[in-house]
Parts: sequence; C-alpha cells; structure tokens
Amino acid sequence: MSNKPAKETPKRPARIELPPVPPLPQVSASPDIASVEYSTHRTKLSTLRTGLSEHRTDLSEYRTDLSTFRTDLSTHRTEMSMRRTGMSFQRTRMSDDRTLMSVIRTSLSLIGFGFTIYQVFSKLRDAGAITNPEAPRNFGIALVLLGIAMLIVGMVHHVQFMIELGRTRRDMKRQGLIHGESRFPVSITFMVSLGLLLLGFAAIANMVFKVAVFG
Repeated sequence: MSNKPAKETPKRPARIELPPVPPLPQVSASPDIASVEYSTHRTKLSTLRTGLSEHRTDLSEYRTDLSTFRTDLSTHRTEMSMRRTGMSFQRTRMSDDRTLMSVIRTSLSLIGFGFTIYQVFSKLRDAGAITNPEAPRNFGIALVLLGIAMLIVGMVHHVQFMIELGRTRRDMKRQGLIHGESRFPVSITFMVSLGLLLLGFAAIANMVFKVAVFG
C-alpha cells in the first residue's frame, strides 16, 4: 500500500465583496471633457473587471486543486479495494479449508465408529459370546467405507476448488486488479485428510483382508 501522506483538503478562496459598479458620469457638453470623463469611467470598469477576473482565477485554481485531491482519493480507494480483494481470496481459501475440516471430522467419526464396531464384535466372536457377528461386522465395514468415500469426495472438491481459485487469482493479477503478492501456503488440512485417508485404507485392509497393519 502506498505510504504517501494524505493531502489536506484544499482551502476555498475567501469570498469577496463585490464593489459597486461605478456610476455613469455626468457628461460635460464639451467633447474633450466628455472624452476624458468616459475614459476615466472605462478605467474604473476595467479595474473592477480585473479584480473579478483575479477572483475567478483563484476559484479556477481551487477547482483544479479539488480535482487533484479527488483523484488522489480515488487512487487510494482503488488501492484499498485491490487489497481487500486480495484478502478475500485468502479468506475464501481458509473457508474451503474449514469445509474440508468438517469433512475430516465426519469421516473420522464414521471410520472410527465403524472400526470399533468391527473390533468389538470380532472379540465377542473370538470369546464365544456370539455365534453370528457377520451383520454388525459388515455394518462396521460399511461405515468405514462410507467415511473413506466421503473423505475422497471432500478432498477432490478441495483440490478442484483451490485450482480454480488460483487460476482466477492469477487472471486478476495479470489484469492488474489485485496485487497478489502473497502465495497460497500448503494446506495443512489437506495433508491431514491425506493421512486420515491412508489410515482408512489401513483399517479396511485389516477388516477385509485381515492384514495386520497396526500390529
């Protein structure tokens, strides 16, 4: 953002009291004297017009200063607007990160709950407490698969949204509408979702294929 000091509002020239228009002279009968009297009257009128012209010049300079001041304000507002637009991109990115976090929480609940159901009924079967644990175990597997599917959909949506957001940001930067000085950082939320996805696959491998991923 520009660090130029803000200019003060130009001061309007003081109003002037209009002097009275010189009265018409009483013309003498003598042509020579009348000519002198008319010349004197014209000189007074010229002096009056000169004063008014100087005041109009001051007003014109004041209007020019006001125009320059408004231009500076407009430039400052444009700069602020560009900054706000740039920050809105960052806020949009963080908003999508929060959306992915919500997906992660839901997927984690599904995967964790499904894996717990599977393990509980597997232990009960091994202990001989129940003889037909297949239905609840299948329900646990279904919950884990649902959590994994939901997580994959959320991750794909997140990647597509970030690619489109970055493309729009680059286009606006190319057009000079935003500065785009800061870069989008690596999404920690996406990295966490990737880790959870791997855990979900490990849980499915343990539940379906009896692969002892967790020992």
